[in-house]
Amino acid sequence: MLSYHDPRLTLPDGGQGERLQVTAGVAAMRKTPAPDGTQVSQVLHGETVILHHEEGEFGLVQSEIDRYVGWVLMEALSAPVLAPSHRVTVGRLHTYAEPGITAAPHFVLGVGAKLTATGERNGRYIKFERAGWVVDHLVAPIETNETDPVSVAERFLGTPYLWGGRDCLGLDCSGLIQIAFEACGIACPRDSDMQRDWFGDPIEDWPAPGALHRGDLLFWNGHVGLLADAETLLHANGTFMTTMKEPLGPAIERIANEYGEPLGARRVNVSELKGVTPAWLTPQA
Repeated sequence: MLSYHDPRLTLPDGGQGERLQVTAGVAAMRKTPAPDGTQVSQVLHGETVILHHEEGEFGLVQSEIDRYVGWVLMEALSAPVLAPSHRVTVGRLHTYAEPGITAAPHFVLGVGAKLTATGERNGRYIKFERAGWVVDHLVAPIETNETDPVSVAERFLGTPYLWGGRDCLGLDCSGLIQIAFEACGIACPRDSDMQRDWFGDPIEDWPAPGALHRGDLLFWNGHVGLLADAETLLHANGTFMTTMKEPLGPAIERIANEYGEPLGARRVNVSELKGVTPAWLTPQA
């Protein structure tokens, strides 16, 4: 079992402790404070981080969504933190400088992004702080949760694979899982090994016929996929460099060449875990 004090989730002692909000469309979290540093994760528009300290144009931060730690460009962050009023519900959208389809676009946002309404409205457009104008049917009130993580994940079909990605323009296997469940109001760890150890309950007899169901998670050493149904795997994968569905049996055979045999499967009770703060998110000192 991984420690809740995993180095990926632990800031050094001390630091500034300032709470900031992502105001870029998306911000890379990097392993080192350099533009070409390896991306380890991303933080999305409207999410919040804790700043430890700055080094050049970067800041060492911890995401409040999943405790992940990395270096983020300071220009992507702002204060004060605004309370979000809406969340994006579609696979991807543009925000605009003005309320109209001919206006200049600001950002591309997708599921997971959070927005703060200004109170201004023009026809079907709502204006959001630090983002711009968005058509109203593409967002929902922040307290409105999805009920089916599979349907959320399906909105990312065709999205390119991106190491460390959890955004509508690119994501990795565990990023897809995290975003799909977070949209349902469920806190999900960032990486596949964390999800395998801390998320949901093991399905002991998962290889048995009929044991797997829609919404179950299947794990390999370094990979995770979501069951769209008992015979179909939905996952972001680096082999085909896309988010896709494929028949489960052939997928297991193919993936074995890269990651070995599956390590197990887990089931997440959406209704029971909605709104629950898990132990891994608030570890004891």
